[in-house]
Amino acid sequence: MVVARSGKGVNNSPNKVRGNTLGFFDFIADLPHYHDHSAPVPRMNRRFEVLIEPHKDEINGARVLDLASHDGRWCYAFAGAGAASVVGIEGRQEMVDKFVDYPDEDLKAKIELRVGDLYDGMEAAIANGETYDVIGVFGILYHLMDHFRLFQLVRRLKPKLVIVDSEFMLRPAPIMMLVTERTSNVLNAIPQYEGQERAIKAVPSFKAMERMAEALAFDCEWHDWDARDKYDRRGVSDYYREKDMRRGTCVLRPMF
Repeated sequence: MVVARSGKGVNNSPNKVRGNTLGFFDFIADLPHYHDHSAPVPRMNRRFEVLIEPHKDEINGARVLDLASHDGRWCYAFAGAGAASVVGIEGRQEMVDKFVDYPDEDLKAKIELRVGDLYDGMEAAIANGETYDVIGVFGILYHLMDHFRLFQLVRRLKPKLVIVDSEFMLRPAPIMMLVTERTSNVLNAIPQYEGQERAIKAVPSFKAMERMAEALAFDCEWHDWDARDKYDRRGVSDYYREKDMRRGTCVLRPMF
């Protein structure tokens, strides 16, 4: 079943300004590798409210896999939400090296960061007999070409909950838009062969995400970002774009 594409339907997020309430990611303002970023704290806190908070009961005590884990920030968030253990797979060693700056040693002790190709890492986990209760697919779909293979591998890891956050094309059809991006940017795709300066990627439409989920027997439910109060959207304007592509969040649950 597919429910409520972004803009309509389910509302799992607070829609009032949080005032002086502390957010989970407030601490990143003190991390050296975030000093050059614009407004990372409000952005990460608002995303935490949607990607993590509504699912804390399922994350608590769970085995979690975080795909394309960057500097380990979402691994750390999963651990902070009570995960028993978290594995992150990240393609860039220099990003994993930054995880040492994170403050809470007890949370960090729950986390294992693996460096390598995303697909190879998932294949190795499957070959090793690993399974995960929760899988995070944050900020990676629009840097890939083979999305369906990714979700086939996700399915083989037997999760009860998959949380997806990505850019999606604002087209009514189930399509992929092919574009290229510079591999020198750590926020972009890693090189697909040695020396590659621009990698090719495919950005899926919202409907394409739904079709892939349906084909793999996942229920797909979209979070309604539009339900957030317009005065509480600092740092997350990409979830409200009206042209070309928009960021969106959905959860997948197996129907098998």
